[in-house]
Amino acid sequence: MDIVSIIIGFVAGALIALAVYILVTKSLQKGKRNEILEKAEIEGEKIKNERILQAKEKYLSLKAEYEKNVNERNNQLRDAENRIRQKENALNQKLGEADKKTRELEAQRASAKAHEEAMQEKEREYEQMRGQVIRQIEAVAGLSAQEAKNQLMETMKAEARSEAQAYINDCMDEARLNAAKEAKRIVINTIQRTATETAIENAVTTFPIENNDIKGSIIGREGRNIRALEAATGVEIVVDDTPDAILLSAFDPVRREVARLALHQLVVDGRIHPARIEEVVAKVKKQLEEEILETGKRTCIDLGVHGLSMELVRLIGRMKYRSSYGQNLLQHSREVANICAILASELGLNPKIAKRAGLLHDIGKVSEEDPDLPHALLGMKLAEQYKEKPEICNAIGAHHEEIEMQTLIAPIVLVADAISGSRPGARREVIESYIKRLKDMENIAASHQGVVKAYAIQAGRELRVIVGADQVSDAECDEISNEVARRIQDEMTYPGQVKVTVIREVRSVAFAK
Repeated sequence: MDIVSIIIGFVAGALIALAVYILVTKSLQKGKRNEILEKAEIEGEKIKNERILQAKEKYLSLKAEYEKNVNERNNQLRDAENRIRQKENALNQKLGEADKKTRELEAQRASAKAHEEAMQEKEREYEQMRGQVIRQIEAVAGLSAQEAKNQLMETMKAEARSEAQAYINDCMDEARLNAAKEAKRIVINTIQRTATETAIENAVTTFPIENNDIKGSIIGREGRNIRALEAATGVEIVVDDTPDAILLSAFDPVRREVARLALHQLVVDGRIHPARIEEVVAKVKKQLEEEILETGKRTCIDLGVHGLSMELVRLIGRMKYRSSYGQNLLQHSREVANICAILASELGLNPKIAKRAGLLHDIGKVSEEDPDLPHALLGMKLAEQYKEKPEICNAIGAHHEEIEMQTLIAPIVLVADAISGSRPGARREVIESYIKRLKDMENIAASHQGVVKAYAIQAGRELRVIVGADQVSDAECDEISNEVARRIQDEMTYPGQVKVTVIREVRSVAFAK
């Protein structure tokens, strides 16, 4: 019983303790909740007061801004009202002035009308008096006024016509004289201003070198290497103070290309002496001929022109190194060929034949022969020689109207050639005449007995003539130089002066076996 009582008492105590804990916890939670609610009410009241203050401040700010805007608007309205009132006053003043001027004008008009009536009356009196005078004059002269007037006008017209014709004749004579002088002056000034620049542009090639030590090797001992190179290629080699460059001067682009390629091989190889120079130049000339043939083949393939003779293909390749009035001949021929094909297609003709004729139309300009024939007729002769069709031969020969056109292809080639040559910047007439002058110089020198080679260099200011040592003596060299200089002076027209240099070189060759 004691144990049971103890257990019951323990349980009862535990229950009482739990009940007390629950009551105490609830009372604590209720106290905290009341405290939180009170804090929340205080905080809410504080926030409410702040929001009310902010709203009042915003309201006052907006009210002040609105009043400011209203005041500004009222000021603007008052200013506008003042301006309108001023303009109204000014308009009223102007209206008053206008009324005053109107009244003055009315008075002036009335006065002018009265004056006009008086003038009309006087004019009528004048006409009556004039009529009486004219009738009296007609009675004395025996002619009417109209007849006298007509006679006077005819006399004045004849005199004026005579004087005008005399004045016109004088002006025309003076204009012809001045025009001829002015044209000559303009041409001479143009040649002087442009000849040097054009010659340099088309007659000089720059050969780059890595360092200036190579210049000494190119010149050689006592200048033997450079003399041998100039004699073998016909190109003047200018070695001056220009850093890392040598100038190759010659009007013939094939010679310049041979000299450039030969110099390149000699510099790369390093062995530069007269015998080696002659060997390399001969090798380069052969390589260049192969390249010319390859260029002709590639051009024919690009244009779709097939079945040409190999000699014609080689002549097409040579066009790359020729120019016509400053225009590259190969590019010009390709352009003419394409234009011919387009025109023939538009006209319903055979474009392949037209393109073939256009490509070959200037073939006479690169012929190695030099007969006294125009290039069009020479080109026709070459085309006939290599079995081209008659219509193509006729188109080549007639593209400058030197023979009669017998087919419709011929005028197409003529028109295409004119289109390609006459476009702006395509040609320069001065270049062709310049090159012709240099060739004429070389031909004059080459016509003398014993001359092996002749080269015009320095833009035509110097002519170098190489003679055979076994054919010409030292004394005859002076004769040749004087004779060539005299013929150039008598037969040619050129600016400045031309230096004629005759070179006689003795070589002794022996073979050890």
